[in-house]
Amino acid sequence: MEMNRDKRKLVYTIKELCRVCYTCVRECPAKAIKIVNGQADVISERCIGCGNCVKVCSQDAKVFLLTRTEVKSMLQSGERVAALVAPSFPAEFTEIDDYRYFVGMLRALGFSHVFEVAFGADLVASRYKSLLEDRSGKGYISSDCPAIVTYIRYYHPDLVENLAPVVSPMVAISRVVRQIDSNLKQVFIGPCIAKKDESIEIDEAITFRELRVLFEQASITPESVEPSDFDPPHAGRGAIFPVSRGLMQTVNIFDDLIEGNITVAEGRIGFQEAIKEWESGNLKGQNLELLCCEGCIMGPGMSPGGKRFERKTYISSYARNKVTPDQLKEWELAISKFKDLDLTRSFNADDKRIAKPTDDEINKVLAKMGKFTPRDHLNCGACGYDTCTEHAIAIVEGLAEVEMCLPYAIEELHESINDLAISNEKLAKMQQALKHSEKLAHMGQLSAGIAHELNNPLGVVLMYSNILLDECKPDDPLRKDLELISSQAERCKKIVSGLLNFARKNQVKVEKVNVKKLAEDSIAGVVIPKNVTTNVVCRTSNLMASLDYEQMMQVLTNLNKNAFEAMPNGGDLTIVIDGDDHQFSISVIDTGEGIPEENMDKLFTPFFTTKGIGKGTGLGLATTYGIVKMHKGKIDVESNTDPQKGPTGTTFRITLPRNAENELGNDNS
Repeated sequence: MEMNRDKRKLVYTIKELCRVCYTCVRECPAKAIKIVNGQADVISERCIGCGNCVKVCSQDAKVFLLTRTEVKSMLQSGERVAALVAPSFPAEFTEIDDYRYFVGMLRALGFSHVFEVAFGADLVASRYKSLLEDRSGKGYISSDCPAIVTYIRYYHPDLVENLAPVVSPMVAISRVVRQIDSNLKQVFIGPCIAKKDESIEIDEAITFRELRVLFEQASITPESVEPSDFDPPHAGRGAIFPVSRGLMQTVNIFDDLIEGNITVAEGRIGFQEAIKEWESGNLKGQNLELLCCEGCIMGPGMSPGGKRFERKTYISSYARNKVTPDQLKEWELAISKFKDLDLTRSFNADDKRIAKPTDDEINKVLAKMGKFTPRDHLNCGACGYDTCTEHAIAIVEGLAEVEMCLPYAIEELHESINDLAISNEKLAKMQQALKHSEKLAHMGQLSAGIAHELNNPLGVVLMYSNILLDECKPDDPLRKDLELISSQAERCKKIVSGLLNFARKNQVKVEKVNVKKLAEDSIAGVVIPKNVTTNVVCRTSNLMASLDYEQMMQVLTNLNKNAFEAMPNGGDLTIVIDGDDHQFSISVIDTGEGIPEENMDKLFTPFFTTKGIGKGTGLGLATTYGIVKMHKGKIDVESNTDPQKGPTGTTFRITLPRNAENELGNDNS
């Protein structure tokens, strides 16, 4: 007979508290946790009710189904309700020295009867002993833990026939109570969440944690009640049932041959490994005693924070002191009375396994996480899965996300940081360029005004100085003074002319130009020092571009002259041409002394020059900058003055659209 209730959602997530730590994924033996947008959601159809996720969630985001309200209503209804108390209660209510006060508190809460589930454990243990002594060769898996039973039904359905056909201690005592008084309502109280949906033979189940809340709400304390004993039948060795190897101790096996055929495994990892080995034939001839928790004393319905071995001492002490000689005789009579009670059970498989994805599907997901070879599989477990392959399978199955992989997430973060750093650098350069453009615009307006005001008086000075020179005899002592006045006035006129060129928004006369020829012409148009070598390097096959030849010749000529002056001791001047279908670049590279860091942001400022007096006006780079901007391009500078950091020298890189007429046309429109 199958005894499961209609499936309820035993465990669920409070999404507001979930902090994306994946601990619940790691601790779930059924992998019934689905990650959606970084939050863990329990899949109730796959959940076995073990409660591991509840125990390990530090944020209390995983909670289990509370049924104490239903029990409270049942107690207040006037019906007679029996409490079926699990034998692990001494490990929970450690503050109560005499168990009879605990029983008195249950009666004060409204329970008309209080029975020991431990007596059901005694009955179940005797049936297990009969199975083990059968020696028919068939191995059995203990069926007293409902989470283990559900796990096998869902994920190892081929082993269902090996589940021991015996009910759990809870169902056993339920049948005993029903035989005593069939009109009693029954409420199981214990440490287990899975018990809430184990059987329709009890009316409801609550945990010890829920019972504590009921005591607190009713203001019931050990001091406020009269001590009372459990209702008969009283338990014997079944009191030891909730600890590790508790079933074997309850059976009280003295046959070494039988005991040697039993493999005991507990906990999330232990019971899974035992099942896998048993299924593969490595434990041939063995019987499995399995517990999903490390003993029922560590169940999710126990108050958190308890120590396993300390709790075990409370159970051992209770079991050792409980059975007196008189009670032993009474227990033997009770066992004899119920020896023919039907404790059989059958199980139906309910296969929840998901078909394994193909290798191709798995490898695609692994590649997405940057795992191309076995060496890339760190198997760190940070995602909640033991291996990278298991994680990839879960992703294909829709249970996990790529972002759960910590190394992948860190790598993505590093790339994002690098991209952000590059973006910040570009933004800083754009801000600097904008600031520089604004400064140049103001300088242009000022320069135009100054040039306009100076041009006429300079013309008058130059004209009359030349007239006086014509009238002056060659040996006249004033002639040298007049020549100086004339030359300096001419120099001033050139400066004013440069100011006007800088300030004036000249029109760009676009034509198809061979960029390599432009570079070669720019070198040929200047005087090359004997100790300097020149070279033009082309890194693109497309050398044609639309630009203003004369203006770009002026730009390259200025840069070439500056490069020669930066290499007084000789060096190399290289012009590199590169680009694609949309834009091209011309880099003027010298091996000179380099530009000091403090001068880098002043390079394109009018009248700024590092040359000696009378050797430069400081308008060459400013004019260069203006011409490049009129072509909708940009100019970047890299320079090094420290030989310890690498070769010294400066690179001016001009980047221009390949079809300047399109850019200029869009701008003019």
